[in-house]
Amino acid sequence: MRRRVRAALATAAAFVPAAPVLAALVLAAPAAGQVPASGRDAVEALVFEPLRFDPPEPDVREVDGVRVFHVLDRALPLVDVYARFEGGYARFGRENYAAGTALPGLLRAGGTETLPPDSVDVRLESLALQTSFGGSGGAVSASLNTLLTTLDPALELWWEMVSRPGFDTAAVAVWRERQLESILRRTDDPGRLAFSEFNRLMYGDHPIGWEMTADDLEPEAVSPERFHGLHRRIVCRENLVLGVAGAVAWADMEPRIRAMVQSLPSCPGPVPDSPDPDVRHAGGVFVIPRTLDQSTVVLAHSTSLRQAADPAFFASRIGNAILGASGFSSRLLARLRTEEGYAYSASSLWTTPQDYDGLLGATTRTRSGTTVAALRTILEIFRGMGEAAPEPAEVRDAVDEFVNGFVFAFDSPASVVVRRMSYEAADLPADWLARYVDGIQEVDPEAVRRVFADHMEPGRWTILVVGNPDAFDGSLESLGLGPVTILDPEGLPSGPSGSPRSRK
Repeated sequence: MRRRVRAALATAAAFVPAAPVLAALVLAAPAAGQVPASGRDAVEALVFEPLRFDPPEPDVREVDGVRVFHVLDRALPLVDVYARFEGGYARFGRENYAAGTALPGLLRAGGTETLPPDSVDVRLESLALQTSFGGSGGAVSASLNTLLTTLDPALELWWEMVSRPGFDTAAVAVWRERQLESILRRTDDPGRLAFSEFNRLMYGDHPIGWEMTADDLEPEAVSPERFHGLHRRIVCRENLVLGVAGAVAWADMEPRIRAMVQSLPSCPGPVPDSPDPDVRHAGGVFVIPRTLDQSTVVLAHSTSLRQAADPAFFASRIGNAILGASGFSSRLLARLRTEEGYAYSASSLWTTPQDYDGLLGATTRTRSGTTVAALRTILEIFRGMGEAAPEPAEVRDAVDEFVNGFVFAFDSPASVVVRRMSYEAADLPADWLARYVDGIQEVDPEAVRRVFADHMEPGRWTILVVGNPDAFDGSLESLGLGPVTILDPEGLPSGPSGSPRSRK
């Protein structure tokens, strides 16, 4: 099977057509006379059978070599259609970065071969259509929501937008000017600056570490020829996966799907693989000086843990939730905000891409005068995760939060289809979510301690602080992670804005 890339279908919304997917929870009655009369004791005395998770499955069809996921639901006279094309800005080299980034938005805003942008807008409004176009480094996606009564004209217009775009020169010019303005303002937002520079530090000259520059936006890089050429390489038959959900039976939808598929040309060649990044494995402390009252702090190191049906992976999900990914109940926020008053917010991250190393780390913002103290506290909390198992109640609460949320991942037929398409994109098994729920429920406190002890390396932290070194509460060298390097972001390329992450 050819290598696929995770779409930023990244984590999609969901829907179940019929009954709830979680089996009923059965009360185990205590012996007579032992049931508390009321109140908290009565609630805590309740005992339930283990949760059984039976997620719904769409029908999987194939039309002229294109896989189609279909869920019939007649509850409302609506139809949702989804298209995902393998290929994105990360797959075609830096020379296509600008065109690849702009492509999804211009499918919506750039008109079609027969309709200028304003005519497309009028037509969308007259048909009461909802559309979306998006992309990640590895894929381009589009969706349509329409009434059943307008399905045919809706499909015709939407598919023309997807497959026969106009890339209107005025729309391209507007997009380019916005990007140039964004480049000028890049260093104005300390959060964006910190996250983009951190991605560059960790992943270097790689799509994860790219930031748009004026050189990327030279006229030839966003010319009509460049857009049409890239579109031909991405929006073609072999790259396509489709999904349909709603009040249309497969017998009625199949001829429409066949006409759509047959209107697409074959791909001129396979989509290139995203290059493997040269991930930073050494530690270090870096500062971007800014005269600010607040410091933005990012720290992490690479880890080799992969997303897989493996006890260590499941333990890492629960451990990350306990550490800092579960809001006010997390250790980072409890210490930094509630106990110490260092920060309003703090969170952890543990990314697990399947093809290269991810990141284990944390982010926060704190007053300049508590920068070093906040970092010491974060490092102490990390050490504690590997030294002692969490309390059983911490694990139980994190597991319950994960498991109880799964029902909301299947609250509509559309989300059933989207999730199934996302598994296809990530080369995950069709029953991945059921495996995930089972694995999460088997995590115990010692497994959480062990996964941190095995994968956390205290000597390899990379720390980046955007703030005013003259106002820090001490020297960053005192953390014992090596000398401090001062960065000048004005002279350095850096990564896409957003939180530290692993993307393809």
